[in-house]
Parts: sequence; C-alpha cells; structure tokens
Amino acid sequence: MKYYLWLFYMVMSCSILAQNTKAKADNFYSNGKFSKAIETYKSLEDLDNVYDDIAKAYIAIGNYEKALDFYQKAVEANKENLLIQYEYAKLLVRSKKYAEANELFSSLIKMDSVNPNYYYELGLVLEKQRDTLAIEQFNKTFNLDDTHQKAIFKIAKQHLIKRNFKEAHGFIDKGLENYENNVELISLKAQTYYHQEFYTHAVVWFNKLLDLGEKSEFIHEKLSLSYAQNSDYQDAIYHRKQALKYNPYDANAMYIIGNYYEKIKDYEQAENYIKQALFIKDQSLTEEYQTLGTILNRQKKYAEAIKAFKKSLKEDPSNMMSEFFLLRTKDEYYGDLDSKIALYEQFIEKHKKSYFKAFAEKRLKELKDEKFLEKK
Repeated sequence: MKYYLWLFYMVMSCSILAQNTKAKADNFYSNGKFSKAIETYKSLEDLDNVYDDIAKAYIAIGNYEKALDFYQKAVEANKENLLIQYEYAKLLVRSKKYAEANELFSSLIKMDSVNPNYYYELGLVLEKQRDTLAIEQFNKTFNLDDTHQKAIFKIAKQHLIKRNFKEAHGFIDKGLENYENNVELISLKAQTYYHQEFYTHAVVWFNKLLDLGEKSEFIHEKLSLSYAQNSDYQDAIYHRKQALKYNPYDANAMYIIGNYYEKIKDYEQAENYIKQALFIKDQSLTEEYQTLGTILNRQKKYAEAIKAFKKSLKEDPSNMMSEFFLLRTKDEYYGDLDSKIALYEQFIEKHKKSYFKAFAEKRLKELKDEKFLEKK
C-alpha cells in the first residue's frame, strides 16, 4: 500500500513539475522572451503537447525553418488537431512552400468541408501558384460565409478587373453592410466608379478614404484626375500637388499641374510647372544607372547589372563606358563561348577607334584560345 502511495505521489509530483515548467515557458513567451521560452519548453520530458508552442516561438524570432520542423512534429503528434494543421499550412505559405500548403489545405477541406477559411487560404495559395481556380475558392468561402470581408474583396476585385461593374458594386455593397469602414472595399468602390467614368461618385469615395486617415500618392492622383474630368481644376491642382509630395521629381505630374493652371488662366504658374517638368525630363540618368550596374556586378548579380547598363545606354546611347561594361557583364553571365566571341567581334567592328578596343581584342583572343583548347 505504501508503495502505491509513493508511486502516486511521484506521478503527481512529476505532473505538477511539468505543469510548472510549461507555465514558466508560457510566461516567457507572453513577455517576449522567446528564446527562453523555447529552451524551457524543450526541457520538458514529453514534448508532444508543446511542439506547436515551440514552433510559434521560433516564428516570433524569425526562424521559419525551425518553426516548420516543429510544426511538422506537432502535426504528427496531434493528428486530430486541425488548428495545428491550419497554422502549419499558413506557415508553409509564408515560407513560399506553395505545393505543400496546397496539399495540406486541400486535406483540411476534406476533414472539415464547412470551414470557410480553409477555402479562402487555399484560394490565396492558388493565387501564388498563378492558378485561375483561385476565384472558385473565394466564391466557396463567400457561399459559406457571406460576411467574409477578405473573400468579398477578392471576388469584387476580380469583377472589377473583368469590368463587370454591376457585380463588383454588388459584392462591395454586401461587404460594406457588415463593415462600413473597410478601407479596401471603399477603395475598390472608388476605383469601380473611376473606371466607369462616374467621376463625381469616384470623388466621394476617394474622399472617404482620406476621411478615414488613408493617404497615398494613388488616392490623391486619382482624386486629381477625377476632379479634372469634372473641370474642378483648383481641387485637381491641390490633389496633384499632394501626390507630388510622394514623388517630388515626377516630371509627368508637374506637366499635368501646369496644364491645369493653364485651364484656369494662371499662366505664370503654368509656365513654372511646365518648365520644371522639361528640366527634369532633360536630365540624363546614365551615370546613375552605370554606377548601379557596377555595384550589382560586384555582387555577381549579373542579370540585374545587364538591365542597369541597358538603362544607362538608353539614357545616353553614346556612353562608351556603359557599353563596354555591358559587354564585360555579358561575358561573365553567359556560358556559351561562341556567344561571347560574337559579342566581342561585334563590339570591335562597331568601335574601331574606341579606347576600349584593345581590351576587347585581348579578351577576344583569350576566348578563341579557350575554344581551341576545348576542341582539342
């Protein structure tokens, strides 16, 4: 009898100790001491019930690989726990493991076919996979929960893209019935009116975004264009200037403001803004793009460097240095010897008097020698 009492007390003591350790780890987690929480969770003898806690702590410190490992263990240890599988699937998406996430969300749907969020999350995965069936999942979400704001936004946006304006308004209005200050839906409402060319209505809805504290270059730009369509040039100028604050060297915006000033016969301001626009457009960015290309080359980001040098040449086609740098970058990036040889031959033929011709001829000889040795 004494033995059984002793055994009972031992079991109870271990259980209490485990509970205390778990509570201590939870406290560390709650107070943002995530590494301490991980260490404490791992000190428990039975980790089956804390694998997901460890995974969440790893997410908190940005170690997604470790988090994935522990979520996988949590799923294996708690096969009936759909919440853990759901969190694991979302982390797979976050980690861009879309095929695995797709499989897991599809499995969750089979186990619980009336959970709207499973369909919504699967829709997001299909979007990432560029699968046109994503919209079907958002529609299924809406059919299960017609107040699902995120699904409503996705469906309404798709209708807007397809220029199904009536349907877009229908879904937007349905969403706003339940959440009248949903800025995403309000923005979509404004854009729908804008694309319908109902500019007076568009102005009302874009201004609602401003009233809700939403400010952006896009909102002010669209407001400006909408006011201008209604010949409200003072308001159009104001909002275009607000948009210009986000991109002070936007020559196109300055030119448009100049045109608006011309409409209200303020020719002095019109001249000022159009001159600024012309001045900015006249500035070449060839050196800036050349410098960017050089920096990218030093990081061996050859594909991006090639794009930068091409932009440099577009700004100034006579920039010989950028053209030579482009040639050398292609030399580093391309693997085919014949392609490289052809590039150098074309450069030498085109620039017979160039300072860089001697460098090009030397490199061409090296490539031809390399090709000869390769054949042998």
